[in-house]
Amino acid sequence: MKIQSISAFQIFDSRGHPTVEAQIVLENGITGSGLVPSGASTGQYEAWELRDGDPERFRGLSVFHAVNHIAGEIADTLRGREVSDQRGIDDALVALDGTPNKSRLGANAILAVSMAAAQAAARGLGLPLFESLGGGGGTLLPLPEIQILGGGAHAQWRTDVQDFMVVATGARSYEEALEMTFNVYRSAGDLLEAQGKRFGVADEGGYWPQFSRNEEALDLLVEAIRHAGYIPGADMAISLDIAASDLFDEARGCYRFRLENRVFTPEAFADLMTDWCGRYPIVSMEDPLADTDWEGWQRLCRAIGDRVQLIGDDLFTTNPGRIRQGIAAGAANAVLIKLNQIGTVSETLDAIRLTQAAGWRPVVSARSGETEDAFIAHLAVATNAGQLKVGSFSRSERMVKWNEVIRIGRRLGDRARFAGGAVFQRSVN
Repeated sequence: MKIQSISAFQIFDSRGHPTVEAQIVLENGITGSGLVPSGASTGQYEAWELRDGDPERFRGLSVFHAVNHIAGEIADTLRGREVSDQRGIDDALVALDGTPNKSRLGANAILAVSMAAAQAAARGLGLPLFESLGGGGGTLLPLPEIQILGGGAHAQWRTDVQDFMVVATGARSYEEALEMTFNVYRSAGDLLEAQGKRFGVADEGGYWPQFSRNEEALDLLVEAIRHAGYIPGADMAISLDIAASDLFDEARGCYRFRLENRVFTPEAFADLMTDWCGRYPIVSMEDPLADTDWEGWQRLCRAIGDRVQLIGDDLFTTNPGRIRQGIAAGAANAVLIKLNQIGTVSETLDAIRLTQAAGWRPVVSARSGETEDAFIAHLAVATNAGQLKVGSFSRSERMVKWNEVIRIGRRLGDRARFAGGAVFQRSVN
């Protein structure tokens, strides 16, 4: 199944910002598409998202240069290649770009084509994407990590912490996890409404609240879990994305909560994270320290890494080289996996396998600026990642991912597995 043509065009993500869609057509007429998401809180070590920078077009956010790269030299390079050779295609794209962070062609251009190739290959084989990506070995449905309250860069800093999420650790099936989260999400909305603190939804669909302290959000989550009829820490637990790189003042070497007008030394901030994990039913923390604070990560991992999942997002940016550095340093125990942070499907798969080989946990994740594509649902199952973080339980660009896992589970039938809260105790492969 050889590639006949590659085209691309500008579409729009869930924030209404321009992004890239690529389409591959095979010689037998089968097609595959790749739709690229975009982040708001982006790590400094991520692959480069190419935007035009023309203030006269979409406030500089248009992606016509990336589109032209796909239709031009990328198409010329890949035309006639075997589409099932994902590694060969991705290696060719990386070599064609020739920069360490994919800044010449743009990681958004490269990823769109890489994803389109994966989808076209699966369709050519008559397989669902998760079967093709995983070689038939993917059977584990992921435990959902679902945002209830949005903050940080996703909600104009209504809270300093970026994501307040829940995880249905007591769920016995994927469908039950969604039902439990539905109940907590609606309960949180009712409580906020009663308190006069509900002001719409943030970028990822979680409620847009108004608090004077970050701990008010944690208190609300615990109350919402109870209000929905569940036991905090047993049936439902809390997961946080601190996004601490956004809170770190590199020049002064300190962390700042703008909401509370508080400043912390790195040691004090790590102590605060430890304190929260002692006082609230928190099972997972993402980016609790900045992406340059390696000592802080190590300190926190020594303190609570045996009982709390510590996920590196900005710290690792789905980059195998940085993940190896983190493993050697003992700086975390989990890695957030985002396709557009590294820029190709093959490199993403490498990052997941490296994480799992170390006994760490991969958490496949969406971005705050998402599309209606469900690629990551297939990626999570294909690799038996065990966890999927998409955003909240509202907005169609989020629900399309949750719904796709339901369909994958139906396709798997009796082969489908679900680890539930056990995923935090061990790696599930």
